Amino acid sequence: MATSDYSIIKEIKRLRTIRGSGTELISVYVPAGFQLSEETNKLREEYSQSSNIKSKSTRTNVLAAIDKIIQYLRLFRQTPKNGLVVFCGNISSNPSRTEIELFSIEPPSPLNVNIYRCDSTFMLEPLEMIMDNRDSYCLVVMDGREATIGMLKGAHIQTLRKLNSTAHAKVRKGGQSARRYERAIEESINDYVKRVSESINDIFMQNSFKIKGLLVGGPGPAKEGFIKGNTLNYQIKILGTYDTGYTDEFGLHEIVEKAAELLKEEEAAKERKIIEKFISERVRGGLAVFGYEETKKALESKKVETLIISDEIQLHRVTYKCPSENLTFEKIETGEERQQKHECGANLTIVKAEDVAEELIDLAESMSVSVFFVSSDSSYGKEFLMGFKGIGALLRYK
Repeated sequence: MATSDYSIIKEIKRLRTIRGSGTELISVYVPAGFQLSEETNKLREEYSQSSNIKSKSTRTNVLAAIDKIIQYLRLFRQTPKNGLVVFCGNISSNPSRTEIELFSIEPPSPLNVNIYRCDSTFMLEPLEMIMDNRDSYCLVVMDGREATIGMLKGAHIQTLRKLNSTAHAKVRKGGQSARRYERAIEESINDYVKRVSESINDIFMQNSFKIKGLLVGGPGPAKEGFIKGNTLNYQIKILGTYDTGYTDEFGLHEIVEKAAELLKEEEAAKERKIIEKFISERVRGGLAVFGYEETKKALESKKVETLIISDEIQLHRVTYKCPSENLTFEKIETGEERQQKHECGANLTIVKAEDVAEELIDLAESMSVSVFFVSSDSSYGKEFLMGFKGIGALLRYK
C-alpha cells in the first residue's frame, strides 16, 4: 500500500480542513515493526474507556470510529515496512447526518512514534515532519572515549555505528618513559579519530555522496579536534558543530534538536536554488519549460532532468458531458469550481476529473526522473505557483 509523496501531500491538505463537532476525530500512528495485535488491544482498551463519554453523539461517533479502525487493521498480516497512519471519524458538516470515514497512509520513511489521539482535528504533525524534510544527513556525537554515528532522514533517526577509543583502555604507563607513554596515547587517539572518519567516509560512499552533509556534536573538545584533523573525504560538507550532553542515541536526538533551525534553512536554500535556476533558464529561453502541456511533452521526449511541482497545485483533466447535445469534451483547468456553462447553454455534467499533476509525477518516476516539490509557503514557491502555473521542469537538453 505504498503511497506517493504527492498523494500524501494532497491527503494531508484535505485532512487539515476536517473539523469534528466534538472530540471525535481519531488519529493512530503505528510505528515500523510494531505488532498490530498489540495495537488492536490498545484500541479495544480505548473503546472500553470511550463508553464513558457523556455526550451521546460524540460517544457514538468515537466508538464507531475505533471499531472501524480495528476492522481495518485486521486486513493486514503485519505492519507495513514504514509503519501505518490511520485517521478516522465523523467528517460530516451536517449535525443531523453522520459520515464515519477512514483514511490510511503508509509513510515514505519509517515511523518511530506510537500514538493514539482523539480530538476535534486529526493529528498531522508527525506525518508533516516526515514530508517536510526528506534529505539525508549524517550525524556523529563523540568525546575522547566513544562515538555514535547515525543518519537523519525525514523525522527518522537511525543509529548506524558505535566506536570506542582504546587510548585509555589499553595503554598502560608501566615502565615506559613519559614521552613514550604520551606518544602511545597520541597514537591511540589518532587511530580512534581515523576510525571515526573512515566510518563516516564509508557511509557517504555507500550513499554515493547524496547525503546532504554532516552534523558533529559532543560534550567536550574531541569534536573540534576531530574536525581539525582533516581526515574526512573532501566531498563531505560539515554543516554545523553542537555541544551535546551525550555520545549515544540520546546525543543523536540532541544534535537534531539543536540543528533544527539550520536544517530548515538548508531546505529553504535548496528550494531557492532550484527555483532561481528554473527562472534563469526560462528568462534566457534555456533548459526549462512550464505548464502541463509543455512539461508532459518534454517528459515524453525524455528531456527532463527535474520535474518541479507546487504543493498547492490543483490542476485536473475534467471530462464534461453536455446533456442537451449528448456531447462530451475535456478541459485542463485549475481551481475547485468544476461546474461551468458550455456554449450549448445547458448545465454540464462532470463525467470524471483526473489529477494531471499526479499523472506527470507517475510518468517522471517511471523514467527515474527526480521530482522536486515546492512549498507554497515561501516567496519562491508562491512565485512559481502564480507565475508558472505550479508545474515546470528543468531539462537535460532542448
